[in-house]
Amino acid sequence: MSSTSATPVAGELTKGHKKVIFASSLGTVFEWYDFYLYGSLAIILSRQFFSGVNPTTGMIFTLLAFAAGFFVRPFGAAFFGSLGDRIGRKYTFLVTILIMGFSTFLVGVLPSYASIGIAAPIMLIVLRLAQGLAMGGEYGGAATYVAEHAPPGKRGLYTSFIQTTATLGLFLSLIVILGCRYALGAEAFEEWGWRIPFLGSIILLAVSVWIRLQLSESPLFQQMKAEGKGSKKPFRDAIKGGNLKLMLLVLFGATAGQAVVWYAGQFYALFYLQSMLKVDLTVSYLLIAAALLLATPFFLFFGWLSDKIGRKKIIMAGCLIAALTYFPIFKGLTHFANPAIEEASLNSPAVVVADPDTCSFQFDPTGVRKFTSSCDVATAALARAGVPYSVQAAPAGSLAVVEVGEGKVTSYEAAGLAGDALKENSGRFNTELRSALNAAGYPEKADTSRINIPMTILLLWLLVIYVTMVYGPIAAYLVELFPTRIRYTSMSLPYHIGNGWFGGFLPAVSFALVAATGNIYYGLWYPIGIALMTLVIGTLFLRESKDVDITK
Repeated sequence: MSSTSATPVAGELTKGHKKVIFASSLGTVFEWYDFYLYGSLAIILSRQFFSGVNPTTGMIFTLLAFAAGFFVRPFGAAFFGSLGDRIGRKYTFLVTILIMGFSTFLVGVLPSYASIGIAAPIMLIVLRLAQGLAMGGEYGGAATYVAEHAPPGKRGLYTSFIQTTATLGLFLSLIVILGCRYALGAEAFEEWGWRIPFLGSIILLAVSVWIRLQLSESPLFQQMKAEGKGSKKPFRDAIKGGNLKLMLLVLFGATAGQAVVWYAGQFYALFYLQSMLKVDLTVSYLLIAAALLLATPFFLFFGWLSDKIGRKKIIMAGCLIAALTYFPIFKGLTHFANPAIEEASLNSPAVVVADPDTCSFQFDPTGVRKFTSSCDVATAALARAGVPYSVQAAPAGSLAVVEVGEGKVTSYEAAGLAGDALKENSGRFNTELRSALNAAGYPEKADTSRINIPMTILLLWLLVIYVTMVYGPIAAYLVELFPTRIRYTSMSLPYHIGNGWFGGFLPAVSFALVAATGNIYYGLWYPIGIALMTLVIGTLFLRESKDVDITK
């Protein structure tokens, strides 16, 4: 068969193209499901794999292991992007989906820390790295593939279907988790049932591979190869001169801000509900799922709108609005999801009166340092309880005292204590502290009957709307900036550095900032700062894009 008859005309939309776009998007949903299961189960995984360190450090470790998958995404983008630019989009799809699927399945059979010790978190992180490499090769290929099939004037709309896949994958992971949790009960699910969503991914893998095998190659890639215009070394060509400068501008002026808005609006919102506001896990999953369901159509809306008015202005507007409204929205979440914390912190603020020199930033990447000062014991206990606090200076050498309401609880020095002595002091302090917190109105868990469901969903929906603004048009925007011969590599690198590093580390960085300061809103400064950086650089140095010629 001749190349003329085998290759569709570039930009012509056929029923076959619609099928290809649907199949590509559906396969990508499954891949995002695999990737985001870990984030959706972060609290449970912290107990299973990082139980050898204190709870605050354990939670940060869990988020860093989550971020590890994001850290290697740029390396996956470089390797698989280069592969996709040399041998084709379709075959690269098959490799990435296989790596992702098997890595996810293996998480479901990993022994816990209690069973094999330090080997458990090490193996978990290795599998997260494999997932990250696979995801690094996935998105750029899917976005490029769909864009190169899209008809003129509809590239923003058609690539926005790919943009829905990350949110739909997260939504699917939440639904599967909720179904398993409901069927098994909370205790059984947290003990062993959490493995089922990971093990079930093998079924999605089989479906995804079958779907990918039905795909034909991109018509523009086929045309480029037929004309002998392909790049023999796409990565080298991508990091040359003007193209490297453009990739750096795209990173700091588009994808970094898009990434932090995405992760603040979806993952950090979930962590905030569960870790800071102590909302029941099932309730928090349902609240986020409802917001995702209601907001997902807006990916398509903003993709469509970008075909009419341009991509960049929508992305910049999303970054600006997010930066201006994050503080009131998250304070609103506290007010509507756990008003008792807001009331107690206003009426009876918690204060740790301690020698400032004994108060540490309780995060140790090695996992071996012990935080034993009376100040560290007190602040760690308050952080675990989700209680905002401030630190007030006390004379050097004095024991830390937690003042909350009319209660005063003296902490203890854990250095040198072990066995019954440590258990006795810890038990005494935690019991007295919990009693003082209860008297001051701080709840152990959010009272579900007091959650204002409609307003909480509305605020979560607003956060996801910001996500749709920055994410809906971004695929079309990136595709239109780079030439066909190095497009897969060139758009993948800034996208995955932005989303993998700036976005993927957001939960861990923000949670660490909260733990360090005692201010449950302090972590928001990270996404706000990055979003404003992107707003300035993108506005000043990146050009607008709307339906440009991508056949070159």
